[in-house]
Amino acid sequence: MVRRLSVSSFGGDFAAEQSGEFASSVDQLQLPFGRLEGLGRDELRETAYEIYFIVSRGATGMGGHVRHVSNFSNYSSIEIAGNATPRFGGIGGSMTSVNSKIKSNLGLRTRRVVQVAATPGRPGTAAGRREKLHSRPKPVNEMMQQQLGGNEIIDNRLRKMQSLLSAKPQFARRPELIVIPFQLLKHLKPSDFINVHEYNAWQLRQLKILEVGLVLHPFHPLERSYPAAHRLREIVRSAEVRPLDLADKKSESWRTLNESVKFLTERNPSKMPTEVAHWADGFPLNMHIYTALLRAVFDVRDETVVLDEVDELLELMKKTWTTLGINGMVHNVCFTWVLFEQYVLTGQIEPDLLTATLGMLLEVAKDAASMHREPGYVRVLSSVMAAIQSWSEKKLLDYHEWFEKSISVIMENVLCLTISTGRILCEDISTPGCSGSTTSTTIEQENSRSAAGNRVDHFIRSSVKNAFNKIYENGNGNIDSMVVEVEEDPCDSLMQLAKKTEELAKLEKETYSPVLRRYHPYPVATAAVTLHTSFGVVLRQYVGRMSGLTNEYVRVLQSAGKLENVLKQMALEDTSGLGEANRILDEMVSYDVQTIIVGLMKGWMDDRLRMGRECVKRAKETENWHPRSKTEPHAQSAVDLMKLAKVTVDEFFEIQASGPREELLQELAEGIDSLVQEYAALVATCGNKQSYIPTLPPLTRCNQDSRLLQLWKKAACQQPCTQPPCQAGIDMAEPAVPGRPRLIASKSTRARGEAHHPRPTMSRGTQRLYVRLNTLHYILTNLHNIDKNLSFFSSRGYNRHHPSPSPARNHIHRRRTVAPTHFEQARAAIQSATHHVAELAAYRLIFLDSANVFYDSLYAGNVADARLKHAIRALKQNLNFLVSVLADRAQPVAVREVMKASFDAFLLVLVAGGPSRAFQRSDHAMIAEDLANLRRTFCTCGEGLVAEEVVENEAGPAEAVVSLMQLPVEKLIEEFTRIAWDGSGPIGDERIMPMPPTTGRWSRSDPNTLLRVLCHRDEEAANRFLKRMFDLPKRR
Repeated sequence: MVRRLSVSSFGGDFAAEQSGEFASSVDQLQLPFGRLEGLGRDELRETAYEIYFIVSRGATGMGGHVRHVSNFSNYSSIEIAGNATPRFGGIGGSMTSVNSKIKSNLGLRTRRVVQVAATPGRPGTAAGRREKLHSRPKPVNEMMQQQLGGNEIIDNRLRKMQSLLSAKPQFARRPELIVIPFQLLKHLKPSDFINVHEYNAWQLRQLKILEVGLVLHPFHPLERSYPAAHRLREIVRSAEVRPLDLADKKSESWRTLNESVKFLTERNPSKMPTEVAHWADGFPLNMHIYTALLRAVFDVRDETVVLDEVDELLELMKKTWTTLGINGMVHNVCFTWVLFEQYVLTGQIEPDLLTATLGMLLEVAKDAASMHREPGYVRVLSSVMAAIQSWSEKKLLDYHEWFEKSISVIMENVLCLTISTGRILCEDISTPGCSGSTTSTTIEQENSRSAAGNRVDHFIRSSVKNAFNKIYENGNGNIDSMVVEVEEDPCDSLMQLAKKTEELAKLEKETYSPVLRRYHPYPVATAAVTLHTSFGVVLRQYVGRMSGLTNEYVRVLQSAGKLENVLKQMALEDTSGLGEANRILDEMVSYDVQTIIVGLMKGWMDDRLRMGRECVKRAKETENWHPRSKTEPHAQSAVDLMKLAKVTVDEFFEIQASGPREELLQELAEGIDSLVQEYAALVATCGNKQSYIPTLPPLTRCNQDSRLLQLWKKAACQQPCTQPPCQAGIDMAEPAVPGRPRLIASKSTRARGEAHHPRPTMSRGTQRLYVRLNTLHYILTNLHNIDKNLSFFSSRGYNRHHPSPSPARNHIHRRRTVAPTHFEQARAAIQSATHHVAELAAYRLIFLDSANVFYDSLYAGNVADARLKHAIRALKQNLNFLVSVLADRAQPVAVREVMKASFDAFLLVLVAGGPSRAFQRSDHAMIAEDLANLRRTFCTCGEGLVAEEVVENEAGPAEAVVSLMQLPVEKLIEEFTRIAWDGSGPIGDERIMPMPPTTGRWSRSDPNTLLRVLCHRDEEAANRFLKRMFDLPKRR
């Protein structure tokens, strides 16, 4: 039973009413205008009623008498059939007879009596009682009050405001100038409400409407810098915490609200005189309010029924157009959406609503093709058409599920719906007012028919495939992402599937194809091709499990051949005379059942290896390297690949067949080995560590500043600022590090400020690299288990189903096969990929993720103010996080590579730190202490993850460079000169010393290392030596 909506009162929450089938219908709809934060259907409906009340009465004077009947003119026309263009005429006199032209044109039946069944919680209803919906004429405004959930108390409040505004002639004559929520807040008091709680809720709603209409979605674009907008939002936030006292017009709250609203409503970027207060005409607020008004045309007692008074109701709603920024074209789009939305939300039980939607689409299509379109109209039209198309296509993509034999008419209407909306989106919106020659028009029509045919072709293939899959799943269990798990004996299942597939083909031909043929020339042939392809996939999967040729297998293959003949015959009959028979038959790749029997085992192996290649290919295209879960920190594609490999190996030994099993086993192992190598190469395809290592800056000499300038720098470093403590000599044009954006100097200051609360700096990209590392170890572990199975079962020389030998002999066999011998190349590829990924992740972690606390800020400016302690804190957090996300076997190599990258970064700071670093001999103690702390960090990381000897070896180059920093300049120059001459020897008598090449292998015996230490030494002797010997430039 379908649940009906009720909008008979303002009470209750719309979200609370969504249950059962209605909630499911809501989920199916794509809302074209989105949602407004803090405003639900109830709040929008209340606001819509307030606008309607003020505007409809304002047209005849404040507080004027309500009219029973409205005359109509200049309203949008709807052409449903023929060439007539009816106009929405009014009905004079009393409402003794209501004949709606709109309902007549849209094909909606007039309903005056409905059957009301007994429903719990609805007093006054009883089974079998018939209720007259229109027992007496009602004023239209009274009907609007009932439809929108209003009451006399609400009307009295609105009349009170109107009477107070009647003294202002501009408001009496032009109600569209009234900012209704503001005037209500101004003139109504808590005493006008039943209780304070009701007033507070009402006040908050009015404030939120002002916020949405004036700040969040204004008519004119609003800059964030407007103080009035900021103040208005602050008022709304305050009201959410505590209701405002707006009764006192001298209060600060009222003054701020008054000034903010006045400024925002009078704001006019065009500087032209305004004819309306722009508070409710911004998109999408105006659409939400107007659609809330339009929903009043549905009877609250039976929401599948459009009221017979819809003509008068729409004419009165037309008076809100100026306030809401609506015109006739936008109205047609909104009315189309409301009719369609009501059809969906009421459980799709009233086909007249769908027919009416199609009727409105004809008018919308004419409007869309017009040259006189506003930019806002295109946005509204596109949103609504896309939402309707999305819903209808979802139905048609699985029409076997949604449409039964008895509702083929509904399916035809839904098909027309998606074709019409698609045509509007693709043709009318993109080429408005296009009226070319007869030839161009014919071409456009052909293109339109071709596009519609392509869409219908897609619907047929998708729905037929889904229907086939459901038949298969119901009879054969679920389908895994990679491996089909079937019953032990698949023969009966496959024969039953062939029978049901033939029945599905006949159902398609007799029931659905007559509807689809309107837009597709050969729907039966398309369905036959799809069924043939789908069954062929299943057939090949089942054939892959066949271990030999038996009578049962012969019957299975014969049933498959019979089905193939039936489907081909249907395709030939459907395409006869169209010249498409050969192309359709080419799509139906023959099952070739006779050839299947030959080489069955070989084909099974090739099929499984092909599935593995598809798995690797899919991983290349779609793998995002996210972990499956916290307990399975590896990629899904690796699980699929290993699952396929394991199942393939297991099934290989279950197949009852004779022949060269050892050769086939070796071929199978080589195929799996190749797949793993390819996958390992995919995992390793993630970049190069050199892209994260900073480019070595040019060699410069550390110039000596004057004493006065040094004192000024020192004072400047003590002031709070966003720059590093020492900016003298920093080259702001220093080349950026390849592979990452250049980090500005202010990040180091922020890093030191954040160091009191350290947290992991590991980025999402680095985490995905460690997922790759986990994936490689996952594959290695599973590959080892598969290898043991291959070695064990191949050494037994018999099938699993054969009787097992004695436990003693079984134990001997197991001992003989302890060391697996397969997949050597795959293991080597995994080991190589593991080292590459771990190294890349480590260098990315240190040089990119931790750059602001390590390479970019360490010793920048001066050593004392930029020590390593902040970097060590972040490093410890990163190591703890790394250990928590990595598999146990992947942790040592990962931590070891992070250690190498850390020492490399530390070395680069000392020998290639750039213009921002300058060292003195007195800095040696602090730097040596930092290096010891860094070394201790890795020695104490985890439980023996990195041996102390390994740490000492990796820290050796850094310790050698640090030891150079304690030497006096004269000793450094002496060492450098000696090593440089020993390496090259003097040239002639001039003894010109060549520039030592940069090897990147920093050590005390490397002249380039000594030269870089001299370049970073902030002493006059070093400065003179570098100037005299190499004429190096000063730092800027």
